[in-house]
Amino acid sequence: MKQKKVSRRGFFKLLGTAGVVGVGATVSGCSNESAGGKGWMPSQYNVPANWPVQVKGRIPIDSNNVSIERDDAKCILCGQCLEVCRNVMSVYGYYELPVKKEVVCINCGQCTLWCPTGAITERQDTAKVLAALDNPAVHVLVQTAPATRVSLGEEFGLPPGSIVQGKQVAALKALGFDAVLDTCFGADLTIMEEASELLERVKQPEHSLPQFTSCCPGWVKFVEYYYPDLMPHLSSCKSPQQMFGAVAKTYYAAKKQISPENIVSVAVMPCTAKKFECQRPEMNAAGVEAKLPAVRDVDIVITTRELAQLLKKRGIDMNGLASAEYDSILGETSGAGIIFGVTGGVMEAAVRTAYHLSTAQDPPDSLLTWNPVRGLQGVKEATADIPGLGTVRVAVCHGLKNARELLAAVREKKAPWQFIEFMACPGGCIGGGGQPRTSLPPTDEVRKARIANLYKLDTALPAKRSSYQNQEIRQVYQEWLKEPLSEEAEALLHTRFVDRSNQLTAKR
Repeated sequence: MKQKKVSRRGFFKLLGTAGVVGVGATVSGCSNESAGGKGWMPSQYNVPANWPVQVKGRIPIDSNNVSIERDDAKCILCGQCLEVCRNVMSVYGYYELPVKKEVVCINCGQCTLWCPTGAITERQDTAKVLAALDNPAVHVLVQTAPATRVSLGEEFGLPPGSIVQGKQVAALKALGFDAVLDTCFGADLTIMEEASELLERVKQPEHSLPQFTSCCPGWVKFVEYYYPDLMPHLSSCKSPQQMFGAVAKTYYAAKKQISPENIVSVAVMPCTAKKFECQRPEMNAAGVEAKLPAVRDVDIVITTRELAQLLKKRGIDMNGLASAEYDSILGETSGAGIIFGVTGGVMEAAVRTAYHLSTAQDPPDSLLTWNPVRGLQGVKEATADIPGLGTVRVAVCHGLKNARELLAAVREKKAPWQFIEFMACPGGCIGGGGQPRTSLPPTDEVRKARIANLYKLDTALPAKRSSYQNQEIRQVYQEWLKEPLSEEAEALLHTRFVDRSNQLTAKR
């Protein structure tokens, strides 16, 4: 008799239909909480499915999603992706059915960290990187985000949070990149602009307060979907990745005497939403300046996991390499740029520089270890006394379900804060959707290990804890941008946002 193959999903459907309670949940390692009847099936993206309670369903993923993809053969409909998308990110279940124009997704990739079978992954872009590296006609540079230096080692058997900054640089050079540079430079640039914008808003009450951070692309898209009326609160600053990309194809290109169309700009990120961000139509400032609008500021984004795959594919043993230094220019960082990778880090970095911009003095020690904004509490509040500004009240939030509490207060005009940091992913970038799957689902123990070592790298730069102390930042302003918020800086480093609320009907 001819045997018929049964897929994993079909197998668990069969067990569920037979009434074998909790099998799908138990085998997959997921929680046993019943949540059936509300999942989304492959051909049912416009109505809730009606499956047995043991089969919980899954989030919808558009085939055109630039950040994540799913292997249907591996999906067991365990519902873990639903859990994180609904209960941590507050995206799934927060809009009415049927969908209107697109499958709603903020591209954060948290589902890739919770999927027990690896069915959901980042969309692979490693082939594009290899093609660029094998093309002698182009100059291929790479920037690395702060969070990758305390997570990449986990893909090579090292304990969570291990600092591999120098080995990561060496590995990238071994891959053949023409320049290995640091996104932390872009973070320092972001702080110079964002802190200057904050001072301007606080001193001119007609501007929208509180100011929201804008460096997290998942968070930005969330606001565009659900809170377009609050978009004026978003800082106009691009993220560090995109500021770096714009400067790389203008200032760096001029310094190196390379035409921007002959540069391939690669970013190694802890975040799947960065793949979406680099493809936003407006992220071509360098191309516009060069009258080559098709030139993108950042060409390719790969995750921490993808970098590990590349190294293994090329037979590069990162652990066996001697540490190397970032190249110059665009390779210098301050401690403030490094802590961008943790929840509260953007706020702490911004207030350090805001203090200096307001007083022309270095910030006090209390702002160099600003404990009220540190840690994994979902929402944190703090105050900073800054001469010339007075008492600045701030809030810090990570996980977008937590964000809804703060946004409700802002909508109701009951927000006491002047500045709020939002990060989509729990823990900030160190817990991003492109990070190693060291624990399943992600744990605070892993997050804390990564966070602790980013703060350690910050304190390892005692003479350079703040962004304004980065000498390459001073140089780029002197030679190219003039000053924060200048006409040149506005053209390259600032952006606009898109009202996406017509793509869905948000639940009230």
